[in-house]
Amino acid sequence: MTIQEAQNKVDNWIKTYGVRYFNELTNIVLLTEEVGELARIIARKYGEQSFKESDKNKNLEEEMADILFVLICLANQTGVDLNSALTKSLEKKTQRDSTRHLNNEKLK
Repeated sequence: MTIQEAQNKVDNWIKTYGVRYFNELTNIVLLTEEVGELARIIARKYGEQSFKESDKNKNLEEEMADILFVLICLANQTGVDLNSALTKSLEKKTQRDSTRHLNNEKLK
């Protein structure tokens, strides 16, 4: 699925099942909450913290998809074409960082 197809699918889902988009403020709070859930799993899976019983059924894939869903909602309701935005971001990063990481001794 392309990014544009994902934006269309989320929009159709919202209009079919979600009644309407939550407002932008609510969605940014939801996005923050979802990122926190992903951070919790990563802290337990790759960090020093152990899993709590309530964390054991959560997985990275599901949390990443939840983040993507809310991000797409925000893009749709604010008129952002994520495909175009990502293309521009990659171009900017390529120009800015074309040798920066290659020359970073910490990464070798």
